[in-house]
Amino acid sequence: MAERRLISATEDGLWVAGRRIAVTRGQLMLLMVAINEIFLGIDIYLAHAMNGTIRLYEWIPIIFGPAAGIILLIAGVIALKRRRDAVLLAFLVLGISIVVGLLGAYFHVQRAIPPSGVDDPFLVVVLFIFAPPVIGPLTFSLVGVLGVIAAVYEDPPNSGHMVVPGLFSWQVPFSKTRQYYIWVGLGILATTLSSVLDHGRFNFENVLVWIPTVVGVFATVSTVTMGLIEKPGKGDYITYVATMIALIVVGVLGFVFHTQTDLTSSGVIVPERFMRGAPFLAPLLFADMAALGLVALIPLEDRPEGSENAA
Repeated sequence: MAERRLISATEDGLWVAGRRIAVTRGQLMLLMVAINEIFLGIDIYLAHAMNGTIRLYEWIPIIFGPAAGIILLIAGVIALKRRRDAVLLAFLVLGISIVVGLLGAYFHVQRAIPPSGVDDPFLVVVLFIFAPPVIGPLTFSLVGVLGVIAAVYEDPPNSGHMVVPGLFSWQVPFSKTRQYYIWVGLGILATTLSSVLDHGRFNFENVLVWIPTVVGVFATVSTVTMGLIEKPGKGDYITYVATMIALIVVGVLGFVFHTQTDLTSSGVIVPERFMRGAPFLAPLLFADMAALGLVALIPLEDRPEGSENAA
């Protein structure tokens, strides 16, 4: 029986106010992935609209993000009765998401380096600071990988044996939970690097901008370490959860600070300032990564029908 807590997660499921919620970790992770796809499309639209014109190929992630999110939500409904069909549909969308992210990073790199090339390494760093964010598009790839992990079964539990019943399977050196930790850790690293490059444009003049850098680096190490440890101890879990909470606080505070920066001195909202000023949605990526990291802690995973370990 679940403990008397407002929210708790056990092998019996997720409990809210003493009532069992029929949801698995994979379902929650896929829901998070779908929401991320939608907001990525919105965020990219705002970023590209800063230039005044959006090139034809730049519409690909803008349209794909919301479309992918909606299709993944539909796949979640289909999965209630036809899991295999839903997985194939999700795989198609998630695979495209991975490709979109890689192509986006490639196009950003192309725009960062002039056709004549660059001989000075320092100039390369400067170009990447002021060029379109190279790491940003890779978020599509990250959520795509997390979605693939969430969509398949792991049977037996903690084996790293990933299964799509009746179709194919593959073996991974890490359990499903540890895979989540490692990929979320890489996501935190990417978010931290993006923050560093963004704040580097202003030479870190405000001492407060060092906070997301320090917290992000610590969170990256903490999260990846959780993925590399086969059996984390109680202290590891406490540190991990505290770090995720710190990331959420950093993300929310960053959102507030960026929003305040974009407002006029009299507190008036001017759309142009939000389009060209401090990216107000960017800091929330810290909170987003933390939410994905907390979902990874939920112990409940469904099993293939007929499996000895089926729930």
